Amino acid sequence: MQVRYSIAQRAAQERILPAAAERGTAVLANMPFEKARLFELVKGRPLPNFAREIGCENWAQFFLKYAISHPAVTCAIPATTNPNHVAQNMGAMRGELPDKAMRDRMVKYMESIPGFDKLTQTPWYPGKQFAGLVRLPNPRPVG
Repeated sequence: MQVRYSIAQRAAQERILPAAAERGTAVLANMPFEKARLFELVKGRPLPNFAREIGCENWAQFFLKYAISHPAVTCAIPATTNPNHVAQNMGAMRGELPDKAMRDRMVKYMESIPGFDKLTQTPWYPGKQFAGLVRLPNPRPVG
């Protein structure tokens, strides 16, 4: 199954994720970056020092490690069109994953950032125009 799940949108962990785990159902967590809104919120902020404890080198890894560390989550779908972002995202698979105590610490840290409580009410892809299509520099001819 696929559910919206991120450090900002945690409603699925109340009923859906436990039920999926109980049944052995694979779970894809979509929108772990909240359509770039999490990055906008932390723009210019350094990672908290404790992020090093779980091997985070950037905010993408911080947010992805949160999502994929839930015991019921099988994988996350970060959705990027930028190869450099793919490389950053893949770093979330290295190092330790946060345990429950670390996950709680991560949430508490994010809750201390002004605007976090209203993040899911803000427009997607802040400051970007995204037509929903990936435009390649040299598309292959069709046919």
